[in-house]
Amino acid sequence: MKTLKVGDKVPQFTSKDQDGNDVQLSDFVGKKLIVFFYPRASTPGCTMEACNLRDNYQVLQDRGYALLGVSADSQKKQTNFKNKFNLPFPLLADEDHTVLNIFGVWGEKKFMGRIYDGIHRKTFIIDEEGTVERVIDKVKTKDHAAQILE
Repeated sequence: MKTLKVGDKVPQFTSKDQDGNDVQLSDFVGKKLIVFFYPRASTPGCTMEACNLRDNYQVLQDRGYALLGVSADSQKKQTNFKNKFNLPFPLLADEDHTVLNIFGVWGEKKFMGRIYDGIHRKTFIIDEEGTVERVIDKVKTKDHAAQILE
């Protein structure tokens, strides 16, 4: 798993959002972008994280940030997640792992003695030119917006 680091240029990508619309990195040129990766829609930790970002969305926007959530869930699961919790930002349904692999967040995980492949919960803050400005490896799901803004 080769994760993007501070100073890396994010490679161009295109992925589908929860509604089947194409979302490209180039859509965000000139804006600061927060890309947060979460393991599975509607699970407790992912819901806490997404709702914390939702509750602080206006503050993040006021600071010039756009947001994108990404998991390997289907468009249907992403739509249900977005609607159920009134999430105001797009959720990418990266079922083919294109974006997950570009950012290097898909890889071996360990949980309760079991080893498996999955999504590592990480957040990338990208500047207006598409360069990684910051990586948050240890996401605090209940207080993620504060972590981003510190």
